[in-house]
Amino acid sequence: MATEFCVLATAPSAAEADAIAAALVERRLAACVQIVGPVASVYRWQGRVERAEERLLVVKTTAAAYPQVEAAIRELHSYQCPEIVALPIVAGSDDYLGWLRGEIGDG
Repeated sequence: MATEFCVLATAPSAAEADAIAAALVERRLAACVQIVGPVASVYRWQGRVERAEERLLVVKTTAAAYPQVEAAIRELHSYQCPEIVALPIVAGSDDYLGWLRGEIGDG
């Protein structure tokens, strides 16, 4: 099982994305959060096809910290149902993954 994750999340604005990213890093729940965008999202919500401009957050964290990452994103997010998807990191350079683990509160 992977011990490191990239968590993908979206936010409706640059300001909200920045607030979430800063909180995750300041709380030592993420070693790094990259904010990408704007990105165009097309999705189905409550029976309708919607379109939105969003920011994509790529959160570098550990499997152990994931529950706290999810809770923090939910706490800080304005969406009723925010995207929070964890993808395992299956390989990476030893020095980068070591740095990532060391920056997380459980590392």
